[in-house]
Amino acid sequence: MLSSDSKMLSARAELLDCYLSVRNDTDDICRPLAIEDHAVQPNAEVSPPKWHLGHTTWFFEELILVRFMPDYQRWNEQYRLLFNSYYKSAGQHWIQSERGNLSRPRVDEVLAYRAYVDHHMTLLLQSDIDEPEMEEVLEIGMHHEQQHQELLYMDIKFILGVNPMQVTYDDSFLPEAKGLFVKGVMSELPKTALNEANWETFEEGIYQLGYGGEHFAYDNESPRHNTYLYPFSIAKHTVSNGEYLAFINDEGYNTARYWLSMGWDWLVESHIKHPLYWQQEDGQWYEFTLHGRHVLDLNAPVTHISYFEADAFASWKGCRLPTEQEFEVYLQQNPSEQGLVTELHHPNNTSEDVGQVWCWTRSQYTAYPGFKPYKGMLEEYNGKFMCNQFVLKGGCIATPVGHYRHSYRNFYQPHQRWMFSGIRLSKDI
Repeated sequence: MLSSDSKMLSARAELLDCYLSVRNDTDDICRPLAIEDHAVQPNAEVSPPKWHLGHTTWFFEELILVRFMPDYQRWNEQYRLLFNSYYKSAGQHWIQSERGNLSRPRVDEVLAYRAYVDHHMTLLLQSDIDEPEMEEVLEIGMHHEQQHQELLYMDIKFILGVNPMQVTYDDSFLPEAKGLFVKGVMSELPKTALNEANWETFEEGIYQLGYGGEHFAYDNESPRHNTYLYPFSIAKHTVSNGEYLAFINDEGYNTARYWLSMGWDWLVESHIKHPLYWQQEDGQWYEFTLHGRHVLDLNAPVTHISYFEADAFASWKGCRLPTEQEFEVYLQQNPSEQGLVTELHHPNNTSEDVGQVWCWTRSQYTAYPGFKPYKGMLEEYNGKFMCNQFVLKGGCIATPVGHYRHSYRNFYQPHQRWMFSGIRLSKDI
């Protein structure tokens, strides 16, 4: 029988393996990039890859090493300012919109910083320090880095997508999606809702929502609680590019009655005519992907859609977006639809319909009844963003393996669309 010390060391060894694996995954995502790609910031909501590499390292340094490792010396005191994202309790932080102004530190210096912190994290996890709180923060930190892995895919795609040169992040084959559309042929689709076989119906009643398991979940997923739902139906499939193109061809972007007032103002002021990364040349639609520019795959799920666009499409279709509660109930009843993949595919791999895109809900991001935020510096992790954002559910192809749960609550502002966001319809019955 193992002693308590042996058990602790064994558990620590497993934690260390997980930690190093997560860190290596981040490095792998950035490996195809040129040095010049690492410092680009095309707009205020996109962060340079170099900053992601530094910030995820800062998290472990400030929240674990500084607190729990005696005599630890920071790699560079200035990094406390440069790589703090928004934690006011950690001191001043660099303005998000100006992260692209940082030509220094160089990429090699940031990578050296990562190696330095990884070395000390290894020493700490191999020591006999018994701090349960440290292990809790470490688990949050690993999931935090996985969030940034998804953000890296989003930001890298935008960085490469604004370049007028035809840039390819990944040279591997991008499979075509299966569906109703013949390759390259746009058939006529009715505006009316899908036939009943494509919907799943739920009865009126009380349902339990929120995370209730024994593994990791963020504070905003708790507590598990009851909610009352009226009868509703939700589509079994996400909206495809072909379906969305029918909306465009029916003058959906020129018809104000489909749009929320704020959405119409956004559309007009920003000159929005189609989803992000769509391009039309000589009557042919193309889409920029991380595998390069391709003829628009009509059967692939429509991606990079704002809340405004999703809501307008639902209105055009005679439906609505699901609430967060409806979507989670649907996911609970369909355990195979976990948004999980057995290996990390690159975004825009459209071989499956499930888990390809986060789907917008009509629910404002707010606290569950009885919500209690993390304590200390991490209190700022989720709760402070519960204003003017909408919840997205279901995971996407860029969500790291093991990071997703049906109770996961993603959230973005209604105009944002550089994330892997799409549409699943719902309706009252």
